[in-house]
Amino acid sequence: MLFKSPKNTSQVYWTRHAKEKMRFYGLSEKKVLNLLFHPERVEKGIVPGTIAHMKTVGSLKRQTEIWLLYQPKGQVKKIITAWRYPGRTQPGEEIPIPLEIKKAIENQEIN
Repeated sequence: MLFKSPKNTSQVYWTRHAKEKMRFYGLSEKKVLNLLFHPERVEKGIVPGTIAHMKTVGSLKRQTEIWLLYQPKGQVKKIITAWRYPGRTQPGEEIPIPLEIKKAIENQEIN
């Protein structure tokens, strides 16, 4: 499948890290934007000033969650990262950020 890189608009800015993770997890621009504007659940992000959105996808036997971490900057939403989590989480639990993404965020390697 050919990955079409998302383009920045007046409402959404995509970081390079987010584009790489979308490619890795097989997430399309449309799926991520749908999650951004129509989340199933909203949590406080792990990084101060960020928001995490989640949506459950998959079958009843094999459910996964798609997570999105973004930072609102005025009218623009800066998409920091997106990933697919295998399984389900309970509301209010710590956000299940993969270790590699957590390290990149802590080292501020995301731009």
